Amino acid sequence: MMLQRLRATFVRGERVKYITHLDLMRYWERVLRRAGLPLAYSGGNTLTPRLSLAAPLPVGVTSSGELMDVYLTRRVPLRDFLRLVNAQTVPGTEVVAVREVGLRLPSLQSQVRWAEYQVEVAAEGRSRADLEEAIAGLLAADSLPWQHLRQGQVRRYDLRALVYDLWLEGEADGLFLLGMRLRTDQQTAGRAEQVTAALGFQEPPRRVHRTRLFVDERPQVARAVGA
Repeated sequence: MMLQRLRATFVRGERVKYITHLDLMRYWERVLRRAGLPLAYSGGNTLTPRLSLAAPLPVGVTSSGELMDVYLTRRVPLRDFLRLVNAQTVPGTEVVAVREVGLRLPSLQSQVRWAEYQVEVAAEGRSRADLEEAIAGLLAADSLPWQHLRQGQVRRYDLRALVYDLWLEGEADGLFLLGMRLRTDQQTAGRAEQVTAALGFQEPPRRVHRTRLFVDERPQVARAVGA
């Protein structure tokens, strides 16, 4: 029986940025077991801890705001959860915050709406004014037809619909630092390298760092017909 659902915020640093989403899931299963928490388990022939990660992070991308839901069979104080879990983590995967959320809320994955990124890209000889003009042009566009090759198939879509906001944070040492808020949900996800390509950069970003995930935690309310 599940009595508590905790939502943990954790980091993914440089040392672990190349592990896959599946490997990250397996890693957290081991960490939570070793922490001695009263984990709730899924049914089936092979019992696995009830946990979920908010949104897959592309390999090579770091983060300071990943989300994970953990289900427990008895209540654990938040400070104890942080202490027990972080005693088992490797550097670069620490849990930095935890809070309790409702057991009956929809799945974490279904609640994710947007992701925010910091993106470093080589200036390639472009001026700040030129980049600001390109950003303004992208944001002003009604649509931006886009395509790329993935797993041997060409995907076509409207890239503009995936960009909620885009801004220039700074410039130093031949690099621009961009801020992006991109759509991230169960249907699709915007990618930083596609946005920088749309801005006219030839090289992929030097660094992509996810700073925050935005979730919709409003409970779904069923209403009677005619109410």
